[in-house]
Amino acid sequence: MLSSLLSFPVLGAICVSLVNSSKFQKQISLISAVATFLLSVVLWLTYNASFTKLQFIEKFSWLDALNLPLVIGVDGISIFFVVLTTFLSLLCLLSTWSVVKTRQKEFLMSFLLMETILIGVFVVTDVVWFYVLFESVLIPMFFLIGIAGSRERKIRAAYMFFVYTIAGSILMLIAVVFLQVRVGSTSFEVLRFFDFSSLEQKLLWFAFFLSFAGKIPMFPLHVWLPEAHVEAPTAGSVVLAGILLKLGSYGLIRVSLGIFGKISTFFLPFVFSLSSIGLVFASLTAIRQTDLKRIIAYTSVAHMNLVVLGIFSCTLQGIEGAILQSLSHGFVSSALFFCVGVVYDRYHTRLLAFYSGVALFMPYFIAFFLFFTMANIALPGTSSFVGEFMLLLGIYKANSWACLIGSSGMILGGAYSLWLFNRFAYGNFNYALKPMRDLVPREFLILALLALATLFFGLYPETLLKEFRFSLLALFT
Repeated sequence: MLSSLLSFPVLGAICVSLVNSSKFQKQISLISAVATFLLSVVLWLTYNASFTKLQFIEKFSWLDALNLPLVIGVDGISIFFVVLTTFLSLLCLLSTWSVVKTRQKEFLMSFLLMETILIGVFVVTDVVWFYVLFESVLIPMFFLIGIAGSRERKIRAAYMFFVYTIAGSILMLIAVVFLQVRVGSTSFEVLRFFDFSSLEQKLLWFAFFLSFAGKIPMFPLHVWLPEAHVEAPTAGSVVLAGILLKLGSYGLIRVSLGIFGKISTFFLPFVFSLSSIGLVFASLTAIRQTDLKRIIAYTSVAHMNLVVLGIFSCTLQGIEGAILQSLSHGFVSSALFFCVGVVYDRYHTRLLAFYSGVALFMPYFIAFFLFFTMANIALPGTSSFVGEFMLLLGIYKANSWACLIGSSGMILGGAYSLWLFNRFAYGNFNYALKPMRDLVPREFLILALLALATLFFGLYPETLLKEFRFSLLALFT
């Protein structure tokens, strides 16, 4: 089942490359994304949550002399990141149906290949393959920003994204080579029980952490994210915020805590300090931004730094809350970027000063924008509330000062979110705005699906928690 899940987007990309009709290219890519999403839902429904080991395991021979087979499988932690990837990829392709007009074939091929790579990151069970796919994401994302970016600075943004994220991974590559030489195997399960020395654990932990921190991104490695968001197309911003940032949090759970969990306590003051600074800095910076995408990009930095605090609380509630908040952030931040894309397609500007009184002629759009703004500040009833509540509970048990700073981040989040909505929706009508039509059915469907997911997992969070609780307990025992 997993090999089929990885194959559908690749087959879609191959078919798109063979077709010259613009309409058929979009139809093929959408059919491929729908098939991949439905198969991921079947995977979730057939997953046995009470079984803590990997499921749906498949093994392929590759470099047997070096003991590096390709083994894929999912557990309760990775399966939801797979479903999130396929769900958001489907919505992204649906959102670009009438938007991408130049170099459409290259755009669709890059997007489908990136979907396969992202799924692969979450299903591989080996550090070598994890590294290969972790870094391979950069290639299609680089082309997405460079090909379909909205402004002249898109090439600069693509290079910033590439350089900043790959720089930290150089140490990760050295660590992966060391693990292969030192242990003779790079399987997650083997590495968990290998007896490293204290110095080895510290050096390896830091090498992996630096790479994950660049992907999340944590302060001060966050500089590339706002620039990439501003220049990327809407679908690229959704993938960046909804999926790509989750590679960092997933890596922290799977590698930093799963393999080097014993030494992680040594670095807790360092991680708490870095995350707290990043959370407050990103929140304060978001308030003074004038570009809609930059505001949401800095909110993503703040939320993901809060997720890191939850992960390194090293408590079950904190880590469960971190995973739930990561998934919730995938829905909410993606929806906010879709909202920005809706108005940008109509007015071709993202400057906040240009918008005022939008609620007067786009009531359905404003209703969705209000809902996701409230979800972004963790309104009770949304998935963000449950995730942040569990996060703060776990963080408080580990460090009350870090919890206080995390709570202040929520207060600042309410400040910039409500300020943004008030400026955007109400106020004096900007006569430079020509009243445009409200949401078209395709846009309404995308935002409605994201709103339903945010609301459902906010009201019934146990649907997710019961699935990955046993896997977390098995990972840290």
